[in-house]
Amino acid sequence: MVPTTAPTADYAFVDKIAPGPWVLPSLALFHVLVIAASNYLIQYPFKLGFITFTWGSLIFPLVYLATDLTVRLFGAPLARRIIATVMLPALLLSYLVSVLFYQGTFLGASALATLNVAVARVALGSFSAYVIGQLSDVLVFNRLRSSRRWWLAPLASSVVGNFIDTISFFFIAFHQSPDSFMAEHWVSIALADYVYKLMVCLVLMIPAYGLLLKRITHRLR
Repeated sequence: MVPTTAPTADYAFVDKIAPGPWVLPSLALFHVLVIAASNYLIQYPFKLGFITFTWGSLIFPLVYLATDLTVRLFGAPLARRIIATVMLPALLLSYLVSVLFYQGTFLGASALATLNVAVARVALGSFSAYVIGQLSDVLVFNRLRSSRRWWLAPLASSVVGNFIDTISFFFIAFHQSPDSFMAEHWVSIALADYVYKLMVCLVLMIPAYGLLLKRITHRLR
């Protein structure tokens, strides 16, 4: 059960930390790698019972964990700088990786000679959804970051950010897509992905946020 208030001894720390020179490039690289991997893995749906998910939804919540910790520890301006730094490299890398390894098969450099419309839509959807979803996450989290209920800000921002991100991505990437399966099922897959992401956040990411926040706080004392 989530506690209603954060124990002062565990979570009391300075309002913001001055980021070192390594913080922005390190977090930006982490974002890019997670986004590229998620966009590649989105090509592989799987079923649990009668619900269809994608492997990309398994790892993408890591971006929200990183963003929430960034806002809590360093402030919203740095989080927005990371988003601005990441969005174009992530778009390019996502397209390159997904084209070169299209549907699990390495096609070689020749695959880059022509535009893969399906992959381009996935990359563009990811670009748009990442920017809109992450900025929404930062906005919501920053409004609640001072709450003594340590779990409230990451929970609320995950609910809002993941919804905007997921719906935006699947609509841009798969509405009337040449991939007939995804074109037919993108709405149900998007809703299932959203529910799945929320489950991952509740079961894994929010507890991980609390543990990491506590550890970082203790090191700063």
